[in-house]
Amino acid sequence: MKAMILAAGRGERMRPLTDTCPKPLLVAGGKPLIVWHIERLAAAGITELVINHAHLGQMIEDALGDGGAFGVRIAYSAEGKALETAGGIARALPLLGDAPFLVVNGDVFCDADLAALCRAAESLRADGPLAHLVLVANPAHHPGGDFGLHPDGLIRDAGGERLTFAGLGAYHPALFAGLSPDEPAKLAPLLRTAMANEHVTGARLDGHWVDVGTPERLAELDARLRAG
Repeated sequence: MKAMILAAGRGERMRPLTDTCPKPLLVAGGKPLIVWHIERLAAAGITELVINHAHLGQMIEDALGDGGAFGVRIAYSAEGKALETAGGIARALPLLGDAPFLVVNGDVFCDADLAALCRAAESLRADGPLAHLVLVANPAHHPGGDFGLHPDGLIRDAGGERLTFAGLGAYHPALFAGLSPDEPAKLAPLLRTAMANEHVTGARLDGHWVDVGTPERLAELDARLRAG
């Protein structure tokens, strides 16, 4: 199974740090955020990776190379302008292939069970469930959450236990059918359409998760990781 790490965002809220460094290369606990993801994916047996980039993207390629140092193989999907989440995935589909794949936001930190997410991905199909999302308890900076997780395992736009999307999920390529590979497109509208057809499942993560969206959160994560 392949996985994609989203690394094309500008990181406006992280400025001035991201003026000279792409957000996924910011360091916490002695290593770049994106390296934590690569190492965990490799440990779960996922060694075929796609990384998209836009802002300072060459720095990402220079830092990670072909992935051999981490025991993986990395293909890069360059974007002249950032294409948002769904647009970036649509651009990368030729690299991802026809089977379900995982997607991880490059600016989160988590200890999710990636092997379990792979098993969930295997249940996705073009004429059935199109996505499986990992959700977390609503953080203080996002108290309203994103979607509702229901007892039947389906995620809907309303009802159920209101939780926050962790930026970690599995998708069938059919979810992105019809999207232009050259135009920005957001993921949430695609997911809500699929939810209306009961084609999105999910699970709650109760482990360690951080949306590393501000310099303060990055510093807190760094201190926590260094403290063990």
